[in-house]
Amino acid sequence: MLLTTPILAGPREDLLAQYATAAKAAASAFSGFSAARGKTLHTQAFVGGKPDTPACTSCHGQDPRSAGRSLAGKVIDPVAVSVSPSRYADPAKVEKWFKRNCNEVLGRECATQEKGDWLTYMFSQ
Repeated sequence: MLLTTPILAGPREDLLAQYATAAKAAASAFSGFSAARGKTLHTQAFVGGKPDTPACTSCHGQDPRSAGRSLAGKVIDPVAVSVSPSRYADPAKVEKWFKRNCNEVLGRECATQEKGDWLTYMFSQ
């Protein structure tokens, strides 16, 4: 006898599923999130945001498994799920930080695909 058990998704998986639905609605060619694109987003320097925070790495550092430091010197916990397993469990907090950090780094809100790519990268670290 075969028993099937539904796979229970956690808050992070639910959030990615919501982002995937929104990304597909925004662009019919959407075919999934990419950790490689997320890594590029994390490390790329932008000119649209604040001059002292041209990249995510300005505060979070090159290695997402290491602690970062804000411009004021405050320690920022690692953003990689492997080191900070409770990160990204609260969708409201995730959205709050995306709104703040994307505006500071990119000079605009992140697109849904960018959010999903970045999270996919952090989940792989």
